Amino acid sequence: MAKARGNRHQGKRSSTVVLVLSMLLMLSVVLLMLLGLGILSLPIRSDEGLSAIGDHIKLKRLKIDVKKEGNGLGERTEQWTEILSWEPRAFLYHNFLSEEECEYLINLARPHMVKSTVVDSKTGKSKDSRVRTSSGTFLRRGRDKVIRNIEKRIADYTFIPAEHGEGLQILRYEVGQKYEPHYDYFLDEFNTKNGGQRIATVLMYLSDVEEGGETIFPAAKGNFSSSLGLSECGKKGLAVKPKMGDALLFWSMRPDASLDPSSLHGCMPVIQNQTLRGQLSGYVVSNMPSGRSHERGCPEAVLLSKGISGHLQSGCMLVNTECSESLSIRLQLVEGLETRFGEFFSDENGLTAAVLTED
Repeated sequence: MAKARGNRHQGKRSSTVVLVLSMLLMLSVVLLMLLGLGILSLPIRSDEGLSAIGDHIKLKRLKIDVKKEGNGLGERTEQWTEILSWEPRAFLYHNFLSEEECEYLINLARPHMVKSTVVDSKTGKSKDSRVRTSSGTFLRRGRDKVIRNIEKRIADYTFIPAEHGEGLQILRYEVGQKYEPHYDYFLDEFNTKNGGQRIATVLMYLSDVEEGGETIFPAAKGNFSSSLGLSECGKKGLAVKPKMGDALLFWSMRPDASLDPSSLHGCMPVIQNQTLRGQLSGYVVSNMPSGRSHERGCPEAVLLSKGISGHLQSGCMLVNTECSESLSIRLQLVEGLETRFGEFFSDENGLTAAVLTED
């Protein structure tokens, strides 16, 4: 009798074990199916996937489908995104530009390089400064198909419409040249009234640099590990080493529209080779409807764009009407030349200007 009771208990235990094993087997099969279909993925700690750069900040590789990106000049290799920081919000897009696009921008800008200037915080106008020793030039927004493709790509990545951005600025830093830490947002009323506040900047690196030339963020929050290849100065905080084709997006304003002091950034001196980069800044809002320019220069001037007329004194500065940056050309009123009021022409650099007659 006792023996029969023991056999029954053993039979129950065996049935329970078989049931549990069957359920585990079924669960394993389901998990394998989900992994195979790509619905579920396992976390992998490796240099290719995730690598720590702070107490709670991770570098994450986000692959981008090139086929969905649209056309561009040349072929780009595998693109992926690194989340660099949340204070400031900074992201590095690897292989954002193709080698052909980089060379195209360099060749387009090379003949027109002039000494870079900074914005005077009191007047909002451009001025020379020892804090910025690079040279550069601006490219008219939408000037050709290659530029339009790049501008569209920037708009797709930043979610800022192209018409709310400035024209591309191409900068060249030679050995010893730098740009000391500064903010891209405006602290004067002149610029904010005439174009809105800058919220983000995209830096596109057009060449490699052997040593130096890093973009640094001295006020970034977090414990950042030193990356290979950085100069000694670049190892002291968040720094990005220039690599041809890469693009750095950082935000000068927080999501609540307040200015972000941690977006303070600069360019370290180039130690070996020169670096070239393209820069585009986006605005919160264009205070003027599309097709109108930002008023700068002489107070008597009404800057022109297609379909809009105005008055301008001879010798005043006329800003490139397709670009909200401070690039400008001087208007020359030619005596004896019969022109219609507000007639437009383009100079050799592709800058649009207006030919005006005096009142």
